[in-house]
Amino acid sequence: MFITVSPRTSDAIAQLQVNLISGVVLVEFENLYSYEYTNVSRRAIANLLLNPNMSLGFWVNKNLVNTKRCKVIDSGYMQPC
Repeated sequence: MFITVSPRTSDAIAQLQVNLISGVVLVEFENLYSYEYTNVSRRAIANLLLNPNMSLGFWVNKNLVNTKRCKVIDSGYMQPC
């Protein structure tokens, strides 16, 4: 079950969905690229959900960018990053 993170001001992130139980995060960037990240820290996800003032860009950069556990999502087709 994915939870859509409440919208926050971000120049890069269009939408962020998280699954706290499975540790999966779906990110849609403003450039329309979408990525699925797996094995994301559940503590980091909970921290994001409990802190409504946390920057989405900061959180994504700290917890997701440059990891080897992501896939590009393009019209339902998934490929490695």
